[in-house]
Amino acid sequence: MEEFLDKLPQMDLMRSEKMTLVQLIIPVESAHRSITYLGELGLLQFRDLNADKSPFQRTFANQVKRCGEMSRKLRFFKDQIDKAGLRCSPRHEIEPDIELGDLERQLADHEHEVLEMNSNSEKLRQTYNELLEFKIVLQKASGFLVSSNAHAIGEETELHESTYSNNGFIETASLLEQEMNPGPSSQSGLRFISGIINKDKLLRFERMLFRATRGNMLFNQTPSDEEIMDPSTSEMVEKIVFVVFFSGEQARTKILKICEAFGANCYPVPEDTTKQRQLTREVLSRLSDLEATLDAGTRHRNSALNSVGYSLTNWMTTVRREKAVYDTLNMLNFDVTKKCLVGEGWCPTFAKTQIHEVLQRATFDSNSQVGVIFHVMQAVESPPTYFRTNKLTNAFQEIIDAYGVARYQEANPAVYSVVTYPFLFAVMFGDWGHGLCLLLGALYLLARERKLSTQKLGSFMEMLFGGRYVILLMSLFSIYCGLIYNEFFSVPFHIFGGSAYKCRDTTCSDAYTVGLVKYRDPYPFGVDPSWYGSRSELPYLNSLKMKMSILLGIAQMNLGLILSFFNARFFGSSLDIRYQFIPQMIFLNSLFGYLSLLIIIKWCTGSQADLYHVMIYMFLSPTEELGENELFWGQRPLQILLLLSAFIAVPWMLFPKPFALRKIHMERFQGRTYGVLGSSEVDLDVEPDSARGGHHEEEFNFSEIFVHQLIHSIEFVLGSVSNTASYLRLWALSLAHSELSTVFYEKVLLLAWGYENILIRLIGVAVFAFATAFILLMMETLSAFLHALRLHWVEFMGKFFHGDGYKFKPFSFALISDDDE
Repeated sequence: MEEFLDKLPQMDLMRSEKMTLVQLIIPVESAHRSITYLGELGLLQFRDLNADKSPFQRTFANQVKRCGEMSRKLRFFKDQIDKAGLRCSPRHEIEPDIELGDLERQLADHEHEVLEMNSNSEKLRQTYNELLEFKIVLQKASGFLVSSNAHAIGEETELHESTYSNNGFIETASLLEQEMNPGPSSQSGLRFISGIINKDKLLRFERMLFRATRGNMLFNQTPSDEEIMDPSTSEMVEKIVFVVFFSGEQARTKILKICEAFGANCYPVPEDTTKQRQLTREVLSRLSDLEATLDAGTRHRNSALNSVGYSLTNWMTTVRREKAVYDTLNMLNFDVTKKCLVGEGWCPTFAKTQIHEVLQRATFDSNSQVGVIFHVMQAVESPPTYFRTNKLTNAFQEIIDAYGVARYQEANPAVYSVVTYPFLFAVMFGDWGHGLCLLLGALYLLARERKLSTQKLGSFMEMLFGGRYVILLMSLFSIYCGLIYNEFFSVPFHIFGGSAYKCRDTTCSDAYTVGLVKYRDPYPFGVDPSWYGSRSELPYLNSLKMKMSILLGIAQMNLGLILSFFNARFFGSSLDIRYQFIPQMIFLNSLFGYLSLLIIIKWCTGSQADLYHVMIYMFLSPTEELGENELFWGQRPLQILLLLSAFIAVPWMLFPKPFALRKIHMERFQGRTYGVLGSSEVDLDVEPDSARGGHHEEEFNFSEIFVHQLIHSIEFVLGSVSNTASYLRLWALSLAHSELSTVFYEKVLLLAWGYENILIRLIGVAVFAFATAFILLMMETLSAFLHALRLHWVEFMGKFFHGDGYKFKPFSFALISDDDE
């Protein structure tokens, strides 16, 4: 058996790649090129030999800082290009490699130029806005001044004479009365301030003016009818023109201060109509000149940004790669001579030749007189885990890694999940109509794979695109299980021939109420369509799906236990095989494996035995006669034997392994102690070793190991029951999906189709389509997906998977993202 297993070919995905710890001694003159070439290869994970140093204490901290500053400038250019609404596609021709210093100077020049143009543009825009506001104020405020003068002329003169005859009245009279006075203005006569303010500040502005002047003011307002662009945010702002009439110098000072506080711009408007027209003409002339200047400045700025945009993508890639190279160089140490850099890292064993060739090429290209020394080291810690995946297997590997990264060379659940995951999903989702809808979605993602892979997608769409092959397999398995269940949007079809049942009476017209009898061989594939709609539909499908769920669950849990055997065999742990794998297999199959056997026998023989009764009384009264529940000869003694085996398996799991570990450790420690005692006096220098041996003895805590084994044993015994019950979710969700589909079909589509009104039919079809798309195809898909995830993570992987490894993260330019800047 051992020889046969050794001859089997190795699976690439079954166990992680063999890793090797290597050391690099790189001359300084070829260090940068060597790291660059290794980044292009992407098969070496460097260890940080300067973990105790802060980023500022490292050798190449200045270069990293320079790269960070260049990244900031490039992000600034990208923001400016996006803000200007330009689309700068990169040049297709290959640009020559640019030195970091030259690129730094170019970026500084471009940044200075763009900042200067932005500053000039902002000043011009500010001036333009002021002139535009002045023009609007001139146009709007003149209407208030004309109307106030006209209103004043038409008043009676008697009131004015009496008003002006009293010298004290002018200080206390209301502004409305002063505004109506056409007489000669005195030093404390009626004045006004005109200006413009943001619409959202107007109410608070007016209230503040009223309080500050104690109501001795007249406030007029009108919309500007023209939005003005804010130069800082480039957003269009709606403004209001206002004119405040007041009296007295003190009120003027208060109003001007309030205008300044609220950001209102005040502009002088002459009372003379001729002067207003002349001033308006001057403002319009200056506005047209400024518009031409602004357009020319915008064109010049866009031209400069376009020239930067053509090379922006390449520059960002270059800077990102350079920063990654210097970050990696900071993980290396100088040797004693300060002429070489020493680095350590993990690489797959198959990649050693490729890495050696790359380092030789780097030495040749950098004209170094000394080559890079590359040799293998002995590793103490556990190596990283690395699986080579493709488009199909990568998504399943990510699902497994979301639970935990496999221990180094541990059996990989993703190998089996490629088949078992979509299959268990389909058992819960089985409907070949819904499966076809999922298939269309998966085929759409696959057809646009090349285009979508280059686009920036949202989080939801990115998740769908990443799992396109998972969706494809789930849809194919759903079609297969749907054909077995014989459900197409919950409707059965005679796909594989006629039904095996017919009406009991040839004259009966309602087969659903009278009953059916079997008159020929069973339906060739899947569930006979005559079961649907009959009185026995629910009991039959319940029994079928429940028993099928138990069979699938026991099969998958046994697979998990078998993988734990291969893990123990691979790592040379005979204790795990003898005291863990064997009793676990005995316990699980003595109870639930036996239940699976009874289910299969009952299906094959057509027996009417009650399996609930058999399993319950197997524990309560194992010696009692089975009677009509006996499925095969010798069932009662077999049950007693299986029950005894299950009881023996529990202490077998619990006690031997901790004591065996203690015995092995004591033998090792005892041998080391005898070696020290039997040595000569010269060997007394070896005392630290013996001290370390004593430290190891303290580290071996028997009680801790025993408690851990006790917890593991209890967890397995209780988990065997709960995990088997957990697989009943396959039955429950399948039944729920089928019944929900039936409800939507019969109570929505058929009900609406029974009406002659075309509008009701269209509404019924729309509701049915909406329910199918959003409830059955989205919510039910997500539900079945998550339940299948739980069955794999807990019930299947819990039997053999430790998941305490760490991922292989090589230094690779292909893995650098925009966030790594």
